[in-house]
Amino acid sequence: MIIGKVGKDEKKIKFELDLKCSKCDKKVPGGMKTGENYFDTDEFKIEITNFKKNYLCGVCRDKMR
Repeated sequence: MIIGKVGKDEKKIKFELDLKCSKCDKKVPGGMKTGENYFDTDEFKIEITNFKKNYLCGVCRDKMR
């Protein structure tokens, strides 16, 4: 999954997040990508924090629909 802003010719950085579903607490794979310029900015850190708080696994997401 790509998070944040990635420019057209910008190098992508791959990283892993420790993700758990916010509803059932199930651990899920957290392979992510972002642009080199966006990685480690304050905006990036805020976005990751909000993403972790609101993440739903596939089962919980489908139940919500």
